[in-house]
Amino acid sequence: MDKHELILKENPTLRDFQNYTAEMVKERGFEKETVPEIFMLFLEECGEMAKAARKYQNIKSDKNSEKFHLDHEAADVFIYLLDICNHFNIDLEKSFREKEEINKMRSWE
Repeated sequence: MDKHELILKENPTLRDFQNYTAEMVKERGFEKETVPEIFMLFLEECGEMAKAARKYQNIKSDKNSEKFHLDHEAADVFIYLLDICNHFNIDLEKSFREKEEINKMRSWE
């Protein structure tokens, strides 16, 4: 597959995002990464997202540190979450719907 052939369709479903991520991982040569490696990358991106959120909220931080874009960091977190789900054959949309039905029954006080 040519690098330019990978296209995410307009108005994608969560399954479409998972399928796109699976193809993207193969295309970019990351299919041999282990789950522990992916989890470390996921957590690293979560940290970058937190740092970007801190800057967005004007919370004190080192002014010499890298600038992170909150929207891009959120996208990176999402990509790694999808990759982790793909490794465990988790249908994230189905799991989300099932879990939300459980959450609806809980008392949130």
